[in-house]
Amino acid sequence: MLEIKNVSKSFSGHKALSDVSLHVPKGGIYGLLGPNGAGKTTLIRIINHITAPDNGEIFFDGHPLTQKDVVHIGYLPEERGLYKKMKVGEQALFFARLKGMSRNDAYRELKKWFEKFEISDWWNKKIEELSKGMAQKIQFIVTVLHNPKLLIFDEPFSGFDPINANLLKNEMLSLRDQGTTIIFSTHNMSSVETLCDNITLINKSQNILSGNVDEIRREQGKGRFSLTFQGDPARLLNSIENQIISHDFVAPEKSIDDGTTKIILKLKPDVSFRDIISTANDAVELESFSRALPSMDEIFINAVKNANRNE
Repeated sequence: MLEIKNVSKSFSGHKALSDVSLHVPKGGIYGLLGPNGAGKTTLIRIINHITAPDNGEIFFDGHPLTQKDVVHIGYLPEERGLYKKMKVGEQALFFARLKGMSRNDAYRELKKWFEKFEISDWWNKKIEELSKGMAQKIQFIVTVLHNPKLLIFDEPFSGFDPINANLLKNEMLSLRDQGTTIIFSTHNMSSVETLCDNITLINKSQNILSGNVDEIRREQGKGRFSLTFQGDPARLLNSIENQIISHDFVAPEKSIDDGTTKIILKLKPDVSFRDIISTANDAVELESFSRALPSMDEIFINAVKNANRNE
Protein backbone atom coordinates (compact mmCIF):
# COMPACT_ATOMS: atom_id res chain seq x y z
CA MET A 1 0.00 0.00 0.00
CA LEU A 2 2.82 2.38 0.86
CA GLU A 3 6.45 2.32 -0.27
CA ILE A 4 8.82 4.87 1.22
CA LYS A 5 12.25 5.05 -0.40
CA ASN A 6 15.23 6.94 1.03
CA VAL A 7 13.19 9.83 2.45
CA SER A 8 15.08 12.64 4.21
CA LYS A 9 13.83 15.87 5.79
CA SER A 10 15.58 18.69 7.65
CA PHE A 11 14.24 21.74 9.50
CA SER A 12 16.62 24.66 10.15
CA GLY A 13 19.64 22.38 10.20
CA HIS A 14 17.94 19.66 12.28
CA LYS A 15 17.77 16.28 10.55
CA ALA A 16 14.24 14.98 11.20
CA LEU A 17 14.53 12.02 8.81
CA SER A 18 17.68 10.53 7.31
CA ASP A 19 17.39 8.17 4.34
CA VAL A 20 14.34 6.32 5.76
CA SER A 21 12.85 3.46 3.77
CA LEU A 22 9.98 1.14 4.66
CA HIS A 23 7.33 -1.01 3.00
CA VAL A 24 3.75 -1.13 4.31
CA PRO A 25 1.86 -4.19 2.98
CA LYS A 26 -1.83 -3.99 2.15
CA GLY A 27 -4.45 -5.08 4.62
CA GLY A 28 -2.43 -5.18 7.85
CA ILE A 29 -1.57 -3.05 10.86
CA TYR A 30 1.89 -1.50 10.63
CA GLY A 31 3.53 -0.17 13.79
CA LEU A 32 5.57 3.02 13.47
CA LEU A 33 7.62 3.14 16.65
CA GLY A 34 10.28 5.32 18.19
CA PRO A 35 11.16 7.62 21.09
CA ASN A 36 9.87 11.20 21.23
CA GLY A 37 11.56 13.32 18.57
CA ALA A 38 12.65 10.31 16.51
CA GLY A 39 10.96 11.52 13.32
CA LYS A 40 7.69 9.55 13.31
CA THR A 41 5.37 12.56 13.14
CA THR A 42 7.47 14.16 10.39
CA LEU A 43 7.12 11.01 8.30
CA ILE A 44 3.35 10.91 8.90
CA ARG A 45 3.03 14.55 7.83
CA ILE A 46 4.97 13.83 4.64
CA ILE A 47 2.62 10.93 3.84
CA ASN A 48 -0.34 13.29 4.35
CA HIS A 49 1.20 15.99 2.10
CA ILE A 50 1.30 18.40 5.05
CA THR A 51 5.00 18.86 4.36
CA ALA A 52 7.32 17.63 1.60
CA PRO A 53 10.50 15.56 1.83
CA ASP A 54 13.86 17.05 0.86
CA ASN A 55 14.81 13.80 -0.86
CA GLY A 56 13.31 10.40 -1.56
CA GLU A 57 10.18 8.92 -3.09
CA ILE A 58 6.80 7.75 -1.76
CA PHE A 59 4.51 5.38 -3.66
CA PHE A 60 0.85 4.92 -2.73
CA ASP A 61 -1.03 1.86 -3.97
CA GLY A 62 1.51 1.34 -6.74
CA HIS A 63 1.96 4.92 -8.00
CA PRO A 64 3.83 8.04 -6.88
CA LEU A 65 1.95 9.70 -3.99
CA THR A 66 0.18 12.94 -4.98
CA GLN A 67 -2.08 15.45 -3.25
CA LYS A 68 -5.08 13.71 -4.85
CA ASP A 69 -4.30 10.53 -2.87
CA VAL A 70 -4.89 12.28 0.47
CA VAL A 71 -8.65 11.77 0.08
CA HIS A 72 -7.95 8.02 0.39
CA ILE A 73 -6.09 8.51 3.69
CA GLY A 74 -7.65 8.90 7.12
CA TYR A 75 -5.39 10.60 9.68
CA LEU A 76 -5.99 10.78 13.44
CA PRO A 77 -3.19 13.04 14.78
CA GLU A 78 -1.90 12.91 18.33
CA GLU A 79 -2.83 16.60 18.68
CA ARG A 80 -6.61 16.31 18.49
CA GLY A 81 -8.42 19.09 16.64
CA LEU A 82 -12.19 19.66 16.82
CA TYR A 83 -14.07 22.95 16.81
CA LYS A 84 -15.30 23.33 20.38
CA LYS A 85 -18.27 25.58 19.63
CA MET A 86 -19.71 23.41 16.85
CA LYS A 87 -22.27 20.71 17.51
CA VAL A 88 -21.04 17.13 17.22
CA GLY A 89 -23.28 16.07 14.32
CA GLU A 90 -22.73 19.30 12.38
CA GLN A 91 -18.96 18.97 12.77
CA ALA A 92 -18.88 15.30 11.79
CA LEU A 93 -20.85 16.10 8.63
CA PHE A 94 -18.45 18.95 7.87
CA PHE A 95 -15.38 16.70 8.03
CA ALA A 96 -17.10 14.00 5.98
CA ARG A 97 -17.88 16.54 3.23
CA LEU A 98 -14.20 17.60 3.21
CA LYS A 99 -13.35 13.98 2.39
CA GLY A 100 -15.68 14.00 -0.61
CA MET A 101 -18.78 12.31 0.85
CA SER A 102 -22.24 13.53 -0.09
CA ARG A 103 -24.33 14.88 2.77
CA ASN A 104 -26.80 11.97 2.54
CA ASP A 105 -24.06 9.32 2.52
CA ALA A 106 -22.25 11.02 5.38
CA TYR A 107 -25.42 11.30 7.47
CA ARG A 108 -26.30 7.63 6.89
CA GLU A 109 -22.80 6.37 7.80
CA LEU A 110 -22.52 8.67 10.82
CA LYS A 111 -25.80 7.34 12.21
CA LYS A 112 -24.41 3.79 11.94
CA TRP A 113 -21.20 4.71 13.78
CA PHE A 114 -23.00 6.71 16.44
CA GLU A 115 -25.29 3.76 17.12
CA LYS A 116 -22.34 1.35 17.21
CA PHE A 117 -20.54 3.52 19.77
CA GLU A 118 -23.83 4.16 21.65
CA ILE A 119 -23.45 7.94 21.36
CA SER A 120 -26.54 8.90 19.32
CA ASP A 121 -27.66 11.33 22.03
CA TRP A 122 -24.45 13.36 21.52
CA TRP A 123 -25.52 14.56 18.05
CA ASN A 124 -26.68 18.01 19.17
CA LYS A 125 -24.12 18.53 21.94
CA LYS A 126 -21.25 20.96 21.48
CA ILE A 127 -17.71 19.58 21.54
CA GLU A 128 -16.93 21.73 24.59
CA GLU A 129 -19.61 19.79 26.51
CA LEU A 130 -17.78 16.48 25.97
CA SER A 131 -14.96 14.94 27.96
CA LYS A 132 -11.60 14.38 26.26
CA GLY A 133 -12.38 10.69 25.74
CA MET A 134 -15.81 11.46 24.29
CA ALA A 135 -14.31 13.97 21.86
CA GLN A 136 -11.70 11.41 20.79
CA LYS A 137 -14.47 8.98 19.90
CA ILE A 138 -15.92 11.60 17.56
CA GLN A 139 -12.55 12.21 15.96
CA PHE A 140 -12.00 8.49 15.47
CA ILE A 141 -15.34 8.22 13.69
CA VAL A 142 -14.67 11.14 11.32
CA THR A 143 -11.24 9.66 10.55
CA VAL A 144 -12.61 6.28 9.40
CA LEU A 145 -16.02 7.41 8.07
CA HIS A 146 -15.10 7.72 4.37
CA ASN A 147 -13.61 4.19 4.24
CA PRO A 148 -10.09 5.26 3.28
CA LYS A 149 -7.59 2.78 1.84
CA LEU A 150 -5.02 3.85 4.43
CA LEU A 151 -5.62 4.86 8.05
CA ILE A 152 -2.93 6.54 10.15
CA PHE A 153 -3.43 6.61 13.92
CA ASP A 154 -0.95 8.61 16.01
CA GLU A 155 -1.23 7.50 19.67
CA PRO A 156 -4.96 6.71 19.28
CA PHE A 157 -5.38 5.38 22.85
CA SER A 158 -3.99 8.46 24.57
CA GLY A 159 -6.46 9.62 27.22
CA PHE A 160 -8.77 6.61 26.89
CA ASP A 161 -9.82 4.44 29.82
CA PRO A 162 -9.21 0.66 29.37
CA ILE A 163 -12.79 -0.05 28.26
CA ASN A 164 -12.80 2.55 25.48
CA ALA A 165 -9.22 1.72 24.50
CA ASN A 166 -10.34 -1.88 24.03
CA LEU A 167 -13.31 -0.66 21.97
CA LEU A 168 -10.95 1.18 19.62
CA LYS A 169 -8.60 -1.82 19.40
CA ASN A 170 -11.48 -4.04 18.32
CA GLU A 171 -12.56 -1.50 15.70
CA MET A 172 -9.01 -1.30 14.35
CA LEU A 173 -8.87 -5.08 14.05
CA SER A 174 -12.27 -5.11 12.35
CA LEU A 175 -11.14 -2.48 9.84
CA ARG A 176 -8.00 -4.49 9.15
CA ASP A 177 -10.08 -7.63 8.57
CA GLN A 178 -12.18 -5.67 6.05
CA GLY A 179 -9.00 -4.95 4.05
CA THR A 180 -8.04 -1.49 5.33
CA THR A 181 -4.32 -0.82 5.76
CA ILE A 182 -3.43 0.84 9.07
CA ILE A 183 -0.31 2.65 10.26
CA PHE A 184 -0.25 2.75 14.04
CA SER A 185 2.21 5.12 15.73
CA THR A 186 2.61 4.53 19.44
CA HIS A 187 4.85 4.23 22.50
CA ASN A 188 2.64 1.48 23.94
CA MET A 189 4.53 -1.72 23.21
CA SER A 190 1.86 -4.05 24.63
CA SER A 191 -0.53 -2.68 21.98
CA VAL A 192 2.08 -3.41 19.32
CA GLU A 193 2.20 -7.10 20.29
CA THR A 194 -1.59 -7.47 20.16
CA LEU A 195 -2.28 -5.34 17.06
CA CYS A 196 0.67 -5.04 14.70
CA ASP A 197 1.69 -7.42 11.94
CA ASN A 198 4.85 -5.49 10.99
CA ILE A 199 6.83 -2.63 12.51
CA THR A 200 9.49 -0.03 11.80
CA LEU A 201 11.48 1.45 14.68
CA ILE A 202 12.86 4.95 14.04
CA ASN A 203 15.51 6.44 16.31
CA LYS A 204 17.18 9.82 15.83
CA SER A 205 15.80 10.19 12.29
CA GLN A 206 16.91 6.71 11.10
CA ASN A 207 15.21 3.37 10.58
CA ILE A 208 17.02 1.00 12.96
CA LEU A 209 14.69 -2.01 12.84
CA SER A 210 11.98 -3.25 10.45
CA GLY A 211 10.12 -6.49 9.92
CA ASN A 212 7.35 -8.85 10.90
CA VAL A 213 6.62 -8.70 14.66
CA ASP A 214 6.66 -12.49 15.18
CA GLU A 215 9.84 -12.91 13.13
CA ILE A 216 11.60 -10.10 15.01
CA ARG A 217 10.66 -11.62 18.37
CA ARG A 218 11.89 -15.07 17.28
CA GLU A 219 15.16 -13.63 15.94
CA GLN A 220 15.76 -11.54 19.06
CA GLY A 221 14.84 -14.53 21.24
CA LYS A 222 17.36 -16.99 19.81
CA GLY A 223 19.07 -18.85 22.63
CA ARG A 224 16.72 -17.29 25.20
CA PHE A 225 14.89 -19.64 27.58
CA SER A 226 12.70 -19.48 30.67
CA LEU A 227 13.48 -21.88 33.48
CA THR A 228 11.31 -22.50 36.57
CA PHE A 229 12.76 -24.52 39.44
CA GLN A 230 12.79 -25.29 43.12
CA GLY A 231 16.10 -25.11 44.93
CA ASP A 232 19.02 -22.79 45.55
CA PRO A 233 19.40 -20.12 42.80
CA ALA A 234 23.09 -19.64 43.66
CA ARG A 235 23.75 -23.35 43.16
CA LEU A 236 21.99 -23.27 39.78
CA LEU A 237 23.95 -20.25 38.57
CA ASN A 238 27.23 -21.74 39.74
CA SER A 239 26.54 -24.93 37.76
CA ILE A 240 25.56 -23.20 34.48
CA GLU A 241 27.83 -20.14 34.50
CA ASN A 242 29.98 -21.51 31.65
CA GLN A 243 26.92 -22.20 29.48
CA ILE A 244 25.15 -18.84 29.59
CA ILE A 245 25.79 -15.30 28.38
CA SER A 246 23.40 -13.66 30.82
CA HIS A 247 20.56 -14.29 33.26
CA ASP A 248 17.65 -12.34 34.72
CA PHE A 249 15.45 -13.40 37.60
CA VAL A 250 11.77 -12.73 36.97
CA ALA A 251 10.35 -10.52 39.71
CA PRO A 252 9.41 -11.47 42.31
CA GLU A 253 12.61 -13.54 42.43
CA LYS A 254 10.92 -16.18 44.56
CA SER A 255 7.24 -17.05 44.66
CA ILE A 256 5.75 -17.17 48.14
CA ASP A 257 2.91 -19.36 46.88
CA ASP A 258 4.79 -22.42 45.68
CA GLY A 259 8.44 -21.76 46.48
CA THR A 260 9.57 -21.78 42.85
CA THR A 261 12.00 -19.41 41.18
CA LYS A 262 11.84 -18.30 37.54
CA ILE A 263 14.87 -17.18 35.58
CA ILE A 264 15.45 -16.09 31.97
CA LEU A 265 18.68 -17.42 30.48
CA LYS A 266 20.59 -16.39 27.35
CA LEU A 267 22.61 -19.42 26.22
CA LYS A 268 25.99 -19.32 24.55
CA PRO A 269 25.82 -20.17 20.81
CA ASP A 270 27.43 -23.59 21.23
CA VAL A 271 25.11 -24.68 24.08
CA SER A 272 21.88 -26.54 23.30
CA PHE A 273 18.77 -26.47 25.44
CA ARG A 274 19.34 -30.19 26.16
CA ASP A 275 22.75 -29.31 27.62
CA ILE A 276 21.31 -26.68 29.93
CA ILE A 277 18.42 -28.91 31.04
CA SER A 278 20.83 -31.68 31.95
CA THR A 279 23.11 -29.35 33.94
CA ALA A 280 20.23 -27.57 35.67
CA ASN A 281 18.56 -30.84 36.66
CA ASP A 282 21.69 -31.89 38.54
CA ALA A 283 21.68 -28.65 40.55
CA VAL A 284 17.99 -27.96 41.28
CA GLU A 285 14.56 -29.50 40.84
CA LEU A 286 13.53 -28.35 37.38
CA GLU A 287 9.78 -27.74 36.91
CA SER A 288 9.56 -26.15 33.46
CA PHE A 289 11.77 -25.08 30.59
CA SER A 290 10.59 -23.17 27.54
CA ARG A 291 11.63 -20.63 24.94
CA ALA A 292 11.33 -17.05 26.20
CA LEU A 293 10.47 -14.64 23.42
CA PRO A 294 11.33 -11.06 24.35
CA SER A 295 8.52 -8.53 24.63
CA MET A 296 8.34 -5.67 22.14
CA ASP A 297 9.13 -3.38 25.06
CA GLU A 298 12.45 -5.19 25.61
CA ILE A 299 13.23 -5.18 21.89
CA PHE A 300 12.42 -1.45 21.65
CA ILE A 301 14.68 -0.55 24.59
CA ASN A 302 17.58 -2.74 23.48
CA ALA A 303 17.43 -1.59 19.84
CA VAL A 304 17.50 2.09 20.86
CA LYS A 305 20.32 1.50 23.36
CA ASN A 306 22.41 -0.36 20.78
CA ALA A 307 21.80 2.31 18.12
CA ASN A 308 22.83 5.08 20.51
CA ARG A 309 25.90 3.11 21.62
CA ASN A 310 27.04 2.63 18.02
CA GLU A 311 26.89 6.31 17.09
